[in-house]
Amino acid sequence: MVGCLNTQALSVTSAMSVPEKYVETIEALRAIFPAAEVNTDPDVLKKHSSTFGVSRARNPPGVGHTVVVYPRSTEDVVKIVKISREHLMPITAYGGATSLEGHATFVSSLTSESGGICLDVSKMDKILEIHVEDGDLICQPGVQWVTVNETLKQKGIPLFFPLDPGIGATIGGMISTGCSGTNAVKYGTARGEWFINATVVLPSGEIIKTRRRSRKCSAGFDTLSLFVGAEGTLGIVTEVTIRLTPLLPTRVAVAGFPDVAHASRASTEALNCGVNLQCIELLDKRSMAGLNAFNRNMRQWPEQDSIFFKIQGATQVFIDESARILREVVERNGGSGFEFAATEKEADDLWLARKSAVMAGFALAPGAQAMITDVCVPLSALPQLMTNIGKDLDEAGLLAGTLAHAGDGNMHAMILYRNENEEKIARGVADKLAQYALQLDGTCTGEHGVGVGKKKYLVDELGANTVELMKQIKKTIDPLNLFNPGKLYPD
Repeated sequence: MVGCLNTQALSVTSAMSVPEKYVETIEALRAIFPAAEVNTDPDVLKKHSSTFGVSRARNPPGVGHTVVVYPRSTEDVVKIVKISREHLMPITAYGGATSLEGHATFVSSLTSESGGICLDVSKMDKILEIHVEDGDLICQPGVQWVTVNETLKQKGIPLFFPLDPGIGATIGGMISTGCSGTNAVKYGTARGEWFINATVVLPSGEIIKTRRRSRKCSAGFDTLSLFVGAEGTLGIVTEVTIRLTPLLPTRVAVAGFPDVAHASRASTEALNCGVNLQCIELLDKRSMAGLNAFNRNMRQWPEQDSIFFKIQGATQVFIDESARILREVVERNGGSGFEFAATEKEADDLWLARKSAVMAGFALAPGAQAMITDVCVPLSALPQLMTNIGKDLDEAGLLAGTLAHAGDGNMHAMILYRNENEEKIARGVADKLAQYALQLDGTCTGEHGVGVGKKKYLVDELGANTVELMKQIKKTIDPLNLFNPGKLYPD
C-alpha cells in the first residue's frame, strides 16, 4: 500500500535504531516514488555505505545510510531534497562508487548520528543532446565518461571527452571531486573548462543553471566553479553540458631509467621540446615487478623505473617525428630500452601494461589489501617526493608500488597490508606522504579529493582564512548542514 513501510523496512530501521522522524521520512519518500526506487534492503544499504582507500567513515556498528533513493530527473531530486529538509534528514549524492576518499559514504555528524538519505543517480544516465558542430554534449550526472566516449565512437563522431579518472566514474561525481586522470598533462583537469554549465539543486530545493551553453561567458561569477570539488556539500548536479575535443591518433612508447630523477627530467624535457604527449606515466621498479608477477606467462619487463608515453598527432608523420625527438630526449637523460609501438595493435599491447598496473600491484602480496594514496607536487619536486616515500616504505617493511602522472607531478602509492597492525603502519606512511607534498609546495590530493580523511590537511595547505571562507560559503548555502555532512570541511 502506498505510504506504508514494508516489514523489510521496519526491520532495517529497527536494527539501525532510526529515529521515528526518519521512519516518517521513508514513508514520505514511498508516497511519492515507486517502491523499487526507495530501497531499504540491508545489502543495498551496506553497499552504499562501504568505502575503500585511505579515507574511511569510522561509524558505530550498524550506522550508515538509512535509505537509498533512485531519482530519474531534476524534479525527482527536488522532491527528495524538500523531504530531506522537512525532516532534517541528511542527504548524500552517490555516483559511480569509484571514490577512494569516502565521499559518498554516510558519516556520523552533528546533523545526524544515525543515518541519512543516499541519493543514487545511476538511473539519471541519459545523454540528452549531442552538438557535433559546437563540440559539446548535454547529459545527466549518472552517465559514465566511458559511456560518453563509447557512444561518440559508435555514432562515428570523431570527438571525445578527455577527462579519464577511474573506470565507472560518472560525470556528476567527476565534477564533485574535481577529478582528472592520465590525460591531464595534455587536457588539464575538471577545474578547467571541460564542464560548460550545470543544472544544480540547492539544499533549499531551488534549481539553478550556472550559465548558458556558449563557449565563452563573462557574465557574473563563475558559479559552476563553486560546485567543482565541493564534493556534493553545496548542491546536487542534475544536468551537465560537457565540452568535447577532436579524437586524434596516438601511439605508445616505453623506456627504462636509472632512477626517478632521470625519468622525471626526461619527462619535463620532452614537454619543453614540444613533443605532443597525451600521457606520461611513470611506474617505479616495484610496480614493474608487480607487472611481471601479475602474469608470468606474458611479457616480462626490466624491473627498473620506467615511463610509458602516449604520443598524439593528427598524422603518422607527425607522430613519427615526435617519437624521434622523444627517443633523443630519453637517451640524453640516461634512458634505455626505448621501444616505440608503430602500429595501433602494438600501442594497445604496450598501454595494457600501464592499465594493468593497479591490479598487478596485488601480485606483490597475494591476499593483501591496498591503500591507494594521492598527492601532487611541482614537477621539479617529484623525484624528491618519490625518493622520500620509497625510503619510508622500505623502513616500514611494507610492499608497495608507486606510479606518477609524471607530466603534472601527481603521484600515487599503492601500499599493501595484511592485518590491522600493517594497516596502521600504512596509514602512518600515507600521512607522511601528504606532509612531504605540503613541504614541497604541493597538495594533499591531486585528483581524488578530500572526502573524510584529508580534512586534517586543509588548514596547513590552504590557510585558516581560506578554510574559513569555505565554511562560510557552506553555511550560507546549506545552513542546516544537510548535504553530505562530515566531508571536506575540517572539524
